[in-house]
Amino acid sequence: MIKLSGVVITFNEERNIERCLQSLVNVVDEIIVVDSFSTDQTKAICSKFDCVFIEQEFLGYIEQKNFALSKANHHYIVSLDGDEALSETLQKSILALKSNWTKSGYYANRFNHFCGQWIKHSDWYPNKKLRVFDKRVAEWQGINPHDEIVLLDQSKAGQLQGDILHWTYQTYQEFSDKTEYFSTIAAKAYFDKGIKAPIFKLVWNPFWAFFKAYVLRLGFLDGKNGYIICKETGKITYLKYAKLRALYKA
Repeated sequence: MIKLSGVVITFNEERNIERCLQSLVNVVDEIIVVDSFSTDQTKAICSKFDCVFIEQEFLGYIEQKNFALSKANHHYIVSLDGDEALSETLQKSILALKSNWTKSGYYANRFNHFCGQWIKHSDWYPNKKLRVFDKRVAEWQGINPHDEIVLLDQSKAGQLQGDILHWTYQTYQEFSDKTEYFSTIAAKAYFDKGIKAPIFKLVWNPFWAFFKAYVLRLGFLDGKNGYIICKETGKITYLKYAKLRALYKA
């Protein structure tokens, strides 16, 4: 029977981290928490659990998660963010893997909670994430802040029953602030990679991002919150390219 490491990165997650760790304790054989020097009660809450708590200055989303992986003692990983938790069904699915692991990694659907509502459409569901994997054949890649696990052989990925439950934003202002924050990170990452920002991307990509999420992926069925989410999807795309153009001009 294989052993699993639960790996979590955190920063000021006092409102979510207990729920996250509680969902892991009966599933994994060790829990590694890598924290970016939280200033709230995150560390105190983690101390209630049998976990390894490591404080590490934030290296970037991708870099921080790869650092956390390096601290895991077991090859088989369950990776969560501090504002996520495993549903009961997903916990059972992962436990079953301990005696029947056949793939390089496994996807699960992520179910997002936004301003008091579980979001069932747009780009927010099923929102597949590969979070259960063999770290010997996987690593975090992508362009910050959009990290993803990449397997050496994507054909060897399976799908698990159950959801990764994700508690996102509690207010519209919090969502708007994060849109500004993440668009700045994305613009800088694009600039560092030499990605250009022609005017057609500034005009077309935000419109397409909104239309795809709101119309093609039925975001309108989630009511007002669905509209807000899709609007911010278009907005972050616009801001990313606008800020990227500003970086080139500077």
